[in-house]
Amino acid sequence: MCSLWVALVFCCLGQLCADRSLKPQIAVPQLATNNPTLTTVALEKPFCMFDNSLYPNKSYVIYLYAMKESASAINSLVTDDSSKPLESTFQQTSGGQLGPYKAALFNVPSCASPPKLADVGDVNKVADVLKQYLFRVGDDGTCLYDPNFLSLCNPPLAPNTTYRFKYVLVDSTEGIMKDQSLWSDPIKTRRVKLPLQIDTWPGRRSGGMIVITSILSVLVFLLLAGFLASVFSAVMGPEDSSAETRHMSQTLQQSEPKPQLSSE
Repeated sequence: MCSLWVALVFCCLGQLCADRSLKPQIAVPQLATNNPTLTTVALEKPFCMFDNSLYPNKSYVIYLYAMKESASAINSLVTDDSSKPLESTFQQTSGGQLGPYKAALFNVPSCASPPKLADVGDVNKVADVLKQYLFRVGDDGTCLYDPNFLSLCNPPLAPNTTYRFKYVLVDSTEGIMKDQSLWSDPIKTRRVKLPLQIDTWPGRRSGGMIVITSILSVLVFLLLAGFLASVFSAVMGPEDSSAETRHMSQTLQQSEPKPQLSSE
């Protein structure tokens, strides 16, 4: 964790940006565990990446483009002939299959004032720090199906699929691209595992064993319930029988005719 922030500081000083400024990087495990997931990829935002392209009194934003690795390299351009960034969407590109789509738009991260390391230890500020430093592609599960959704759509990625990502610096006033990163290295989302493949012995069981264990647990419960019912019946049975016998005895005694005394 500390090494990440040290790297960030050196990058701000212009000493480490040679490598990190080339392409989007997948988030380090210390900040994003279980990354990538089945449908998302957490990327580091482009801190210090475009500082040499920023000019005073200008307004800039970052566009993040995504495309599938299988997309044709010819269709990997993210601007038109007039240097305007493409507005292609997830739907128009079949989820990045036909070319890059714009997955996100956010402000240029400040290299001079990155998230504070001290805030990471504060439970109430961790989420905000991660939001400042990371962006999760594929994090919006509803935008494709919400007819009232008007913002930029960042729908879930496809499982077991390889993607590439690119950052683009856009001049908000002129609406044109001022700089861009290279495409990222290929990043593959996780694949769905079948129940029979979920086996990491020792410590866990396969999917089949989980099912068998569940069935056995139910059977044990039913046997235990039957045993308790039998014990209860055995205990209560004699008491009910003796009570019935006493009741019948009293009834017979009451029904027997009493001998009449003869009068002399």
